[in-house]
Amino acid sequence: MATPTLVPVELYLHSPAEYEPDAEYVDGEIELRPMGEYDHATWQQAIERWFLGHLKDWNIRVRVELRVRVSATRYRVPDVVVFDRGQPIEQILTRPPIAVFEVLSPEDRMSRMMVKLGDYEAMGIRTIRVVDPATQAIFRYENGRLENVVVVTEELADGPCSIDWEQVRTLLDA
Repeated sequence: MATPTLVPVELYLHSPAEYEPDAEYVDGEIELRPMGEYDHATWQQAIERWFLGHLKDWNIRVRVELRVRVSATRYRVPDVVVFDRGQPIEQILTRPPIAVFEVLSPEDRMSRMMVKLGDYEAMGIRTIRVVDPATQAIFRYENGRLENVVVVTEELADGPCSIDWEQVRTLLDA
């Protein structure tokens, strides 16, 4: 097995042409993210649109594919991130956001996804959701485990927000 070439974090952060938007930084290694396909992009957009409809009411911001520094040696790029509008704007988030959403791509490996979700939890993010576009299943990540979300409407742990999954489904390709 070849030894990976370690990349200094400064090179990752300041080489946008090489690593954006589909790369993450994990302990000195660049990890390319699977390229989204139509179903992936549609779910990503629907989740974003749900929160865009509530920006002022909930005093939040929502962004797709915004870098989050989950630790000193790890930078992740969630599909959708929701964070408090009252926090100072950061080009790369360093404070735990209210929620992150990951939408599975056909190339995603569950073992790699679980490490990523664990990084979010270790940062202190309490609302971590995974959507599988192939089955339309929604999963909650807590304490190192994925569990099916069976409720239609969920209150998000660290904010005045909720998400109505039936309403999000109506936004698919709307």
